[in-house]
Amino acid sequence: MKMKLQEVYSALKIKADNVPDVQITGVCFDSRKAKTGDLFFPLQGERDGHEFIESAINNGASASVWQKDHPITNKDIPYVIVDDVMDAFNTLAKYYLNKVNPKVVAVTGSNGKTTTKDMIASVLGTDNNVAKTPQNFNNEIGVPFTILNMPINTEVLVVEMGMDRPGQIEHLSELAHPDVSVITMIGEAHIEFFGTRDKIADAKMEITHHLQEDGLFVFDGDEPLLTERAKDVQRNQATFGQNDSNTIYSTEINSDKEKTTFKTNLWPDIEFSIPIMGDYNVNNALAALLVGRRYHIKVEAMQKALADFYATANRTEWLKAQDGADILSDVYNSNPTAAIEVLDNLKKLSTGRKIVVLGDMLELGDASKKLHESLADHIDPNDFAKVYLVGNEMKALYDLLVNKYDPADLSWYGKDQLAELTENIKEEMNSDDTILLKASHGIHLENVLKQLI
Repeated sequence: MKMKLQEVYSALKIKADNVPDVQITGVCFDSRKAKTGDLFFPLQGERDGHEFIESAINNGASASVWQKDHPITNKDIPYVIVDDVMDAFNTLAKYYLNKVNPKVVAVTGSNGKTTTKDMIASVLGTDNNVAKTPQNFNNEIGVPFTILNMPINTEVLVVEMGMDRPGQIEHLSELAHPDVSVITMIGEAHIEFFGTRDKIADAKMEITHHLQEDGLFVFDGDEPLLTERAKDVQRNQATFGQNDSNTIYSTEINSDKEKTTFKTNLWPDIEFSIPIMGDYNVNNALAALLVGRRYHIKVEAMQKALADFYATANRTEWLKAQDGADILSDVYNSNPTAAIEVLDNLKKLSTGRKIVVLGDMLELGDASKKLHESLADHIDPNDFAKVYLVGNEMKALYDLLVNKYDPADLSWYGKDQLAELTENIKEEMNSDDTILLKASHGIHLENVLKQLI
């Protein structure tokens, strides 16, 4: 980002005289990360962001937005007085997006959206200046933040869109007006707020509502909930999946701990490789290939980009324990589809003893007990030597697994017992073990992970 403070005033349609000659090079809403050149937005969270303006100033912010119903208490830097801070945040994002005018690729889905975003950015980055959503900044704050912090020379913006309620992606799509909209898959994530997978699909389809007239809709063609709804989308479409009815489908999939290789119908003689485990990640790569083809990226460049792409941390990441054991870390998010996929793929690895540590899958609502129990069919002593379960919701799975496991090999912990869990794992694990850590972020298995590595 690069604009004078006067341009900010103009973008927000605010008339003012004698605006200070201040250069704005970025925006922030976390005062702890404010730096010189930043315009600070005091957004409303659990606490009023205006409480942190002083901290933003101390950390170097060059200017701050200020909502007019709050009295100004410090005049050490210029202020932009607005009616509503969040409205101003969105308005400035729309202005800057139109100014830079990149092609926009929007990605959503119950699983795989962050990995797919990273793959698409890697593929398109071979021939374009690409900016992408940092980490998982995919909500009403994260999307405008992503837009406002893209470099002025950005040619393609790859933006991730998340949701936990109807209308959320509608808002984000209206803000971004994508040239390509991608839906990775429909699962059970956030089903607590939607009730059924049908309603989740309806909400995900909002990503097509503001798709450009010449835009492309890319989606999982093996998912009936999407193929049925796609009939109402009057835009170009391309599908990916495992069935040969899709625009692109995979063949000859092989996966090990370090990578997954596959071929496709579109380029049958070329073997693609992605540096992550799991057949399920092939679909994410197929989506990236369709987007790359849309922007005329050479297949050899896409092949290299997928082989070299860097996945956002905390998503199916291989790490080493202090004693040398392999740890498959996926502590940021979990839902039944994702958990089953990683369990089934872990079984295929030719390694030593396998241990699983599973925490609650949150936001499953009334279906939570049944969905946690559904994992039981994918966990067996012949595949996983020991099972550690964490959280109130995992108790339902524990009650089923007691019929399969020796009491010494199956344990359940409350989410306030992470220290005890950590010690028990340390006492048990050996250097040739493979350990899976997977849970919703609210369980905070990352604290266990830190102690193990």
